[in-house]
Amino acid sequence: MTASQDGRTDVLWFLPTHGDGRYLGASDGARDVSLNYLRQIAQASDDLGYYGVLLPTGRSCEDSWVVASALAPLTKRLRFLVAVRPGLQEPSAAARMAATLDRISDGRLLINVVTGGDPVELRGDGVFLDHDERYVVTDEFLHIWRGLMAGETVRFEGKHLRAENGRVIFRPVQAPYPPLYFGGSSPAGIEVAADHCDVYLTWGEPPAGVAEKIAKAREAADRRGKTFSYGIRLHVIVRETEAEAWEAAERLISRLDDETIAQAQATLKRQDSIGQSRMMALHGGRRDKLVVSPNLWAGVGLVRGGAGTALVGSADQVADRMKEYIDLGIDRFILSGYPHLEEAYRFAELVFPKLPLRATTGNPPSTARNNGPFGEVIANDIVPGRRIAAH
Repeated sequence: MTASQDGRTDVLWFLPTHGDGRYLGASDGARDVSLNYLRQIAQASDDLGYYGVLLPTGRSCEDSWVVASALAPLTKRLRFLVAVRPGLQEPSAAARMAATLDRISDGRLLINVVTGGDPVELRGDGVFLDHDERYVVTDEFLHIWRGLMAGETVRFEGKHLRAENGRVIFRPVQAPYPPLYFGGSSPAGIEVAADHCDVYLTWGEPPAGVAEKIAKAREAADRRGKTFSYGIRLHVIVRETEAEAWEAAERLISRLDDETIAQAQATLKRQDSIGQSRMMALHGGRRDKLVVSPNLWAGVGLVRGGAGTALVGSADQVADRMKEYIDLGIDRFILSGYPHLEEAYRFAELVFPKLPLRATTGNPPSTARNNGPFGEVIANDIVPGRRIAAH
């Protein structure tokens, strides 16, 4: 049985190295995303039992490799999903960085392969290739990178990249290399994913759209005789009642004006990413089209690129929607919420007990912890009763 077929899931959280706060598109309630603040989120995620954390990449973010290297020694079991950028890095340098970070974290590195979808940003980084040609580079990069990480002496000559007598002497902890995550909605992206990667990622579309993408990815994997795991990237707004959750969603975008939304949408339209186009098509930049599926809200995508949808509702509703994705084959969720520190606690406390989690997610109390107390002692004398929600 493969990981994506056992009906259970892992849950990852998110490190907001591009900014955080209580409102989207506004400086009100914004936070200084310092190393100390990121440490708080990482350690909370570690203590709460999240499988790992995703670190975003791009010119609007702090460097994901530097941040992960700083936080790995401050956490215990938390994994770090860090981006490699074909076209921006040489595969040999990326391989040595990955092997080192995997060793110093004792095997807690995950790799997110990011080809990039914004031609304007990419040209600023020195990449002047069109959409499909960037995937040619990604394919060549991964051929070299995988060989180096597996301990091979690599000789490769492609259209864009070459290597002669390439080697990585200090090997990673994970064999043959840390798992490769990859998100790509285009035919070119799916083919590269099927050739090289372990986990196929999608942004949070309605279940029918996710099922369509999984079917295409599965067909490409089947042609190669391999099996994917499948992951989904979503925001989450969970509260004790549905009404409270929707109030929080509206409050999150309450400082956005029409001009800011229009500017954001115009900027996002310049991307040639198929996945980004699919995200934008869900709402069309309109405030009156934000509920795109039961409990699936596209308000974040009004001003944010990439993942633009959130699961909104009570703990039962959010868990039920997640189980629908699990039934499609999703076996890991990469979640985030604003502000990220508080929402990490809220989601773990409210929703973890309702999900079919793997042993690698969640934090069952130790024997010592199980003696309590759980919550503040009442009147300095009475230990509150512990309630455990059924999965």
